[in-house]
Amino acid sequence: MPLGSPALVDASRPVALDAPLFVILNVGSGKHDLGEVRSRLERKLTDAGRKFSLRIVSEAGDLPEVAAQVVAEARSAGGIVVGAGGDGTISGVAGATLGSGCPFGVLPLGTFNYFSRTHGIPSELEAACDVLLGGRAFEVQVGLLNEAVFLVNASVGLYPKLLEDREEAKSRLGRSRLVAFGAALRTLLGAHRSLQLELELGSGKRSLATPTLFVGNNRLQLARVGLLANEVIEHRRLVALVLEPVGFIAMLRVMVRAALGRLDQSEEVMSFDFSRMTVRPRRGHRRIKAALDGEVTRLQSPLVFRVAPEPLLLLRPPGVLEDPG
Repeated sequence: MPLGSPALVDASRPVALDAPLFVILNVGSGKHDLGEVRSRLERKLTDAGRKFSLRIVSEAGDLPEVAAQVVAEARSAGGIVVGAGGDGTISGVAGATLGSGCPFGVLPLGTFNYFSRTHGIPSELEAACDVLLGGRAFEVQVGLLNEAVFLVNASVGLYPKLLEDREEAKSRLGRSRLVAFGAALRTLLGAHRSLQLELELGSGKRSLATPTLFVGNNRLQLARVGLLANEVIEHRRLVALVLEPVGFIAMLRVMVRAALGRLDQSEEVMSFDFSRMTVRPRRGHRRIKAALDGEVTRLQSPLVFRVAPEPLLLLRPPGVLEDPG
C-alpha cells in the first residue's frame, strides 16, 4: 500500500434515521460550560425531531457504570450510544459500546480530540450533531490493553507519570499549555528509572530497557510527532514507540523533536508495528501503571496489547478522512 493512502476502507452499515440517541456527557471535559453545551445540544436534537436521552457524568469514576447502563438501554431500544467529552471520555464510552451491536457517535468536547479529528468529525457542536443524524456507521479499529479499550494510545513507564503530574499541576495552577509544559519539565528532571521488559511478538521475543513504551492507534497523533502510519493504522496494526535509556538533555531533545513533528529523526526512538504484543517486566512487578487515552490505571502483568477482534461502528462523514484542523 503506498504511503499516504487513506487509512480506512469505507466499510459502512446503514443506521435507522429514527434511531434514538443515548448521550453520555462528561462535565469535566475541556473548558466548555455545561449549561451552554446542554442547551445547544437539546435544542439541536429537538429541532431535528430526534428522540434522545441525556446522562450527565460529573465524576470520572462513575463513567463505567453509567456507560454500561446506557449501552444496555440503547441496545434494548435499537439506539445509538454517544460519548460527549474528551478522548478519555469517548474511549470509556466506546469500551462499553464495543461488541454491543450499537452504533457509536461522538461529540468532541476535549482539548486535543485526536479521535474525532482523525475521523472527520467537526469540533463545532451543531455540526457534530449533524453527523449523528446521518444514516451510516463505519468500521473503526479499536486497540485493547488487557481487554481495556484505547482509541488513541496506551503506554507504560514515564508517559503515565507525565500525565499524572500534569493533572496534579493543572488542579493547582489551572489548565494552560504553560502549566502542562512546566509539569512535564519537572517530571523529566525528577528521578525515574528504566523499565526492564520482555516483549513477545509474532517474530519472537526481545528484551529491552526503556523509560517508556508507547503504543499508538491514531494516525493523526502519530503524524503530528513525525511518524507516518497510514499504511498500518486501521489495517489491524498498532504502532509501538520505545525510547532508549537517555539522560535529561537527550530526553529534552526528543521532546522538542516530537513537538516539531520530527520524531523520525531521533536515533533514541525505535518504532515498529504489530497486531499483538505481550509485555512482561523482567523484575517481578505484578501490577503495572498504564495510561489509556489519558486515563491512568494499574493493570495486571503480563500486559497484552492487541487489536480488538471486532470494530467499533462509528457515525462519521463518508469519504477520505482528513484532519479538519
